[in-house]
Amino acid sequence: MKTARITGERIKQYLKEGKRFDGRKLDEFRNIEIEENVSKKAEGSSRVRIGKTEVIVGIKLDVMEPYPDSPDKGNLIVSAELLPLSSPRFEAGPPKFPAIELGRLVDRMIRESKFIEFEKLCIKKGEKVWAVFIDIYSINDDGNLIDAACLGSIIALKNAKMPKYDEKEERVIFGEFTNKKLPLKKEIPLTITAYKIGESLVIDPCLEEEDVSEARVSVGATLDGTIHSLQKSNEKEIKIEEFGKILDLTEKTRVKIFKQLEKYL
Repeated sequence: MKTARITGERIKQYLKEGKRFDGRKLDEFRNIEIEENVSKKAEGSSRVRIGKTEVIVGIKLDVMEPYPDSPDKGNLIVSAELLPLSSPRFEAGPPKFPAIELGRLVDRMIRESKFIEFEKLCIKKGEKVWAVFIDIYSINDDGNLIDAACLGSIIALKNAKMPKYDEKEERVIFGEFTNKKLPLKKEIPLTITAYKIGESLVIDPCLEEEDVSEARVSVGATLDGTIHSLQKSNEKEIKIEEFGKILDLTEKTRVKIFKQLEKYL
């Protein structure tokens, strides 16, 4: 316990001086690597690495009844599985709060930004619509799974293809794809998360930094600055002036990421 406390204080002091142990600036992401279409069975998929953090995201499409409150729109179901192989902190079995929260953060970013044009996924109002399943799997957790999962979900959605649908038999022919893409809007949302560590605000923490963070704010927005989703987590309060800095910080970072990953987004 003593070693962990000293390590935490050292991290906070270093950040206060504008430094990080890996040499990055406080607002700088680690190296981002993206692979598209990593699964032959999924309608769309991606692998995202941010530093040593790694996630795989798969998209599956099926035909279901619509939700009662949206009879003429497609469905969205997002789930996250934090695999034990990615961290000794994760256990097999029913999803715990971190996995549930991760899925909901991704769901909210996509749903509230209206990135998917759900009305175009209606087959027969009140009876049949396309359902979009987003499955997120952690492969290695070295901090900031949230931003990795959100980015991976957007990339997977963008390369997803509609499967063939037999109208006579009213069934999806899995494994056979059309050339038709998912109906998506041009305005792409991304979630950038800012972490409060001591007196500092940090982007893309490694696991050691994330462990000593006292609060985090995830901001889902499009490149034009329109905020669609917002979530504050952990117990430490965020002052009004800090919140303003967080919005500025995440917006500037989002612009950098869009420019860096332009060929994917």
